[in-house]
Amino acid sequence: MNKSILGSLGRNIQKMRMAKGLSLSQLALDAGLAKSNLSRIEQGEGNPTIETIWRLAVQLDVPFGDLVASLESTLGENGVQVRLIDQGEDDPRVDVYWMSCAPHTIKQSEPHIAGTTETITLISGELLAGESNDLRQLEIGKAHTFAADVEHSYQTGDSWATLMMVITYSKPHDVKQDVLL
Repeated sequence: MNKSILGSLGRNIQKMRMAKGLSLSQLALDAGLAKSNLSRIEQGEGNPTIETIWRLAVQLDVPFGDLVASLESTLGENGVQVRLIDQGEDDPRVDVYWMSCAPHTIKQSEPHIAGTTETITLISGELLAGESNDLRQLEIGKAHTFAADVEHSYQTGDSWATLMMVITYSKPHDVKQDVLL
């Protein structure tokens, strides 16, 4: 990520942390990060992984999209690229992402906020996806919905897989106010 994207992400995290009344130390501890690393991220100097951003979103009890809403680029690491396409503002809250995974990628995802579901529609390639103990082979153009508040994963075959991911949050979230752009 470039410096301006990191700066926007850092400001979003800091604003939401402060809105929740959490200290830097407490959020770092809850998210399993060193305080110095979280401080660097908030200052726009760190280089957080997608998983780190997800852990921070879970600890802040906000949708992932609220942290990355102002980022106008694709986030990527370890053969996985993710881009926020749109965010809903109704109840339930729905966010839509484009995701691409390199061949032979296994992406383990930690549980999201309680009550969250994901609906995956495969656009191209081969993909196993779902709750870690119940992976399903997806067919192109078919949707698969599963609980995302438990460990879940994505596994590609011999080719790139491209998919649309719709994340639905079961409870209202009001922290989206004034996400920094």
